[in-house]
Amino acid sequence: MTYIPALPDIVLEPIVRLALSEDLGRAGDLTTDATIPPETQMAVQIVGRKSGVIAGLDAASLALRMIDPSVKLDILTPDGGAVEPGQSVARLEGSARSILTAERTILNFMGRLSGIATLTRTFVSKVEGTKARIVCTRKTTPGHRAVEKRAVRCGGGTSHRYGLDDAIMIKDNHIAACGSITEAVKRALDYAGHLRMVEVEVDTLDQLELILPLKPHAVLLDNMSCDQLSEAVRMVDGAFTTEASGGVNLDTVSDIAKTGVDFISVGALTHSALNLDLGMDAV
Repeated sequence: MTYIPALPDIVLEPIVRLALSEDLGRAGDLTTDATIPPETQMAVQIVGRKSGVIAGLDAASLALRMIDPSVKLDILTPDGGAVEPGQSVARLEGSARSILTAERTILNFMGRLSGIATLTRTFVSKVEGTKARIVCTRKTTPGHRAVEKRAVRCGGGTSHRYGLDDAIMIKDNHIAACGSITEAVKRALDYAGHLRMVEVEVDTLDQLELILPLKPHAVLLDNMSCDQLSEAVRMVDGAFTTEASGGVNLDTVSDIAKTGVDFISVGALTHSALNLDLGMDAV
């Protein structure tokens, strides 16, 4: 298992703070304040209730620290690790009030992000034995892109662009507004400098033929059949990176990978993943 570093607190804090403030509202945790004496201590464990891949412990840890830094957190199954039903993921010990107040935010982050990691791991397993790598897209929950893209990494995938500012990606509407695909690519290459990648989306092999002499850094082969993908890989012949996209699912991804493309982008990793069922039980 590859170690995936936690996101820096400066990135995580606005996301976690918003989640906690959304839950605590204007008056805090009324139920816990009403029923639990301040001196009460407790120990709990986060337990897997279904098989999956863990992610989101960095967000969970920060949520706990923001509520009460004195609560002890022992991680037993790290981010990227596999979990089975009944397996302990982490143990918390300290103020009962603090643990109960943080419980739902912790489980919300971990359930959502572990679901993404689990789905990603399933896609990655489908392309084993090929050179293709599974990548996520910008189809993320608004405000949660950093944590969701890290969850993809926990599942063994990697990322396409993080935003509009880290690469040039020419899509069909850019081409329409520009007037032609060749003009769009020429302008982008002139603008990019030596450190920014330029990728262009093509829908047909005829479009690919037009941009081959221009040598963009990557081409996105959108909604092509496997026969078309194989021909596109042959045409590019290693001159630049090839990426397949559009309607990729668990039934089709293996055949797509066998065409020889370098990357397969899957929006479903972040927009359609189901939460992984995790629970917090007193011990």
